[in-house]
Amino acid sequence: MIIEQITVTAFQQHTRILGCETTKRAICIDPGDEAERIVEVLERRGLTLQGITLTHAHLDHVGGVAALKKLKPEARINLHKGDEFMYLGLPEQPAWIGIPREQWPALGMEFETPPPVDEYWTDGQKYAVGELEFEVLHCPGHTPGHVVLYERNEGAVFVGDVLFAGSIGRTDLPGGSTEQLLSSIKNKLMTLDDDVKVYSGHGPVTTIGEERLTNPFLSHRFI
Repeated sequence: MIIEQITVTAFQQHTRILGCETTKRAICIDPGDEAERIVEVLERRGLTLQGITLTHAHLDHVGGVAALKKLKPEARINLHKGDEFMYLGLPEQPAWIGIPREQWPALGMEFETPPPVDEYWTDGQKYAVGELEFEVLHCPGHTPGHVVLYERNEGAVFVGDVLFAGSIGRTDLPGGSTEQLLSSIKNKLMTLDDDVKVYSGHGPVTTIGEERLTNPFLSHRFI
């Protein structure tokens, strides 16, 4: 599997391009910004973008969707229905995290309403990217419609903001629930093998086993 990472925005969010080595089909997970850089990577690697695949709809994960869709109109946008209200509310999201409106232009947070969702994720669905097959796991808590994408054969799971190295996602924004988040981690992520690599939306790559043993938010609950 081809994995290219571009870290964008003041939130240091990891946008990732995943591609099939054989077919050169690709997806972009969570384009937060810098659509031109994403396209440059696609062209450099000879990849065809089939999907703009969103783990959830917070502004740092979807801020670049509109620009990328304009550059790659054939790419289909995937999002869970539970986050659509947040996705369509992107222009007002800076207010949700307490940023004064007069500061939005200087911070690059003047967003247009993003284009319509093409396909809605469903829990347990299989999503093919060439010879890659991702299992979509609905993991609410950080947001109502958060999903993670698990590629079993590659031993990799792309978790957005559900789980981080040594931490978990915040739950104090609209639609957040600590109880749901911990349930999602326990019942979905912690059922995966210890050697599965965890690619989070922020911070370093980790593994399920490392977080099971050392994550202070999890170890005393799940071991």
